[in-house]
Amino acid sequence: MIMVNDTKKVMKKRWIILMLSMVIIAISGLFVGEPSFKCDFTKINAADVAWLITSTIFVLMMTPGLSFFYGGMVGAKNVISTMLQSFIAMGLISILWVVFGFSLAFGDDIGGIIGNPLTFLMFKNVGAGVYMTATGKVLGGATIPLALFALFQMKFAIITPSLITGSFAERVRFSGYMFFMIFFFVMIYCPLAHMTWHPDGLFLKWGVVDFAGGIVVHASSGVAALAGAIFLGRRKKSTIDAEPANIPFVLLGAALLWLGWFGFNAGSSLHADGTAVKAFLNTNTASATAMMTWIFFDCLRGRKPSAMGAAVGCVVGLVAITPSAGYVTVGQSIFISFVITIICNIAVYWRSHSRIDDALDVFPTHGTGGIFGTVLTGIFIQGGLISGTWAGFIVFLYHILAVVIVFVYTFGMSYFGYWLIDKMIPMRVSSQSEEIGLDLSQHDEHYGLAHVGERELAEYEEHIKTKNENRQ
Repeated sequence: MIMVNDTKKVMKKRWIILMLSMVIIAISGLFVGEPSFKCDFTKINAADVAWLITSTIFVLMMTPGLSFFYGGMVGAKNVISTMLQSFIAMGLISILWVVFGFSLAFGDDIGGIIGNPLTFLMFKNVGAGVYMTATGKVLGGATIPLALFALFQMKFAIITPSLITGSFAERVRFSGYMFFMIFFFVMIYCPLAHMTWHPDGLFLKWGVVDFAGGIVVHASSGVAALAGAIFLGRRKKSTIDAEPANIPFVLLGAALLWLGWFGFNAGSSLHADGTAVKAFLNTNTASATAMMTWIFFDCLRGRKPSAMGAAVGCVVGLVAITPSAGYVTVGQSIFISFVITIICNIAVYWRSHSRIDDALDVFPTHGTGGIFGTVLTGIFIQGGLISGTWAGFIVFLYHILAVVIVFVYTFGMSYFGYWLIDKMIPMRVSSQSEEIGLDLSQHDEHYGLAHVGERELAEYEEHIKTKNENRQ
C-alpha cells in the first residue's frame, strides 16, 4: 500500500509541473503588449494573405487526418490513445510556439543554429508588419504579415512530433510522451527549422533547399521515431498480431492528409503565384504515382491490392515530393515519387523482418522518404547536380552532408531524450497496461470494447477493482 501511494505521488507531480507551467504562461500573458495588426497594403498583398490563410487551415487539418490514419492501423484497444497522441500536439505545440518556439526557430540568428528566444517571446513584435532580420533580410514573405507566417509555420511544428507517435504506438506512457514532445520540439525541431528556413540559417547558407519540410519535418520525425522504437523495445506478441481496428479510418486519414498537403507544399511558396501552382500540381502527381506504384509493386511480390497499401503509398508520395515540390518539373516529380516509393516499400519489408518494432513504419516511410527526397532534391533542383557544373556538385554534396548531420544529431539527441525522461517517468507502460490496452489503462476510455475479448475485459475489471481498493 505504501508503494502504491508513493507511485501516485510521483504521478501527480508530473501533472503539477505541467499545470504550474500553464499558470505561469497565463499570468505572463497579461504583461505582453500587442503589436499592430493594421495592414499596410502598399507592402502587403491581399491575394498572398488569402492564400496563406487557406493553406494554414489545410496544414492544421493534416494533424486530425494523421490521427485517423494512425488510429485505424492499431488494435481496437489502442485506437483512442493513438489518436490522442497526435491530436494533443495541436494544443501543446501551439502554446509552446507562441511562448518561445517561434523565437527559437525564427528569432534573431545565433551562429546559424538557433534563434534568440527573446526576439518574439510571447509573440512580441509579431503583428501585421513585415519583419527584417539584423542582416537586412526579410523573415518569411515580403508580402504577408509576420503573424500569418508564424501561424503557418506553427502548423508544421504541430504535425512533426505527431508523426513520431506511430513508432511507439500501443506501448508509450502518455505523460512520458508529453514530456518527450516538449524535448523534441525545443532540442530538435526548432534548431533544424532555424538552420533550414531562417535567412541566416546554416543549411540555407550552404545552398541546401527544403521547400516544405523534407529535412525539418519528415527526416527529423522519422529518425526520432527510429530511436524511440529501439529504446522502448518490441510490443507484446499479442499486441503486434492484433488486426487493424478500422481500415476505413486509415483511408479517411490518408484522404485528409492528401488534401491538407496541398497547403503544406503549395502554401510554402508564401505567395499566390506560379510556384504555388507548380507545387500543387507536383504534390498531386507524386501522390498519385506513389499510390499506384505501391500497389503494383505489392502485386508483383505476390500480395493482393489492399486499401492499406493504397493509403500508405499515397502518403509516401506526398513525403517524397515535399522537399522539392516547388523546384522540379512534373516529369521529375513522377520519377522522384516512383523511385522513393520503391525504396520505402523495401524499407517497410526490411523493418518487418527485423527486431525493430516501428509499429506504424514511421522511419521506413517518413524518415526514408524525407532523407531520399532531400538527396534527390540536391540532384534535380536548378543549380544542383543535374546542372553538370562543379557548383552543382558542391550543392548536391551539401544536401548529403545536411542529411547526415540531421540523422546523427536527431537520433543521438532523441535517444538521449528518451533515456532522460525515462529516468523521471517510465516511458513504457506496464505489461498489464499494454495487455489491457492504452485506451483503458491510460485514459479510461474505449473504442470497440465489445470486440477485445473476454481476457482483456477480465483484466480491465481486475484493474478497476485494484484501483478502487487503493483509493480506500
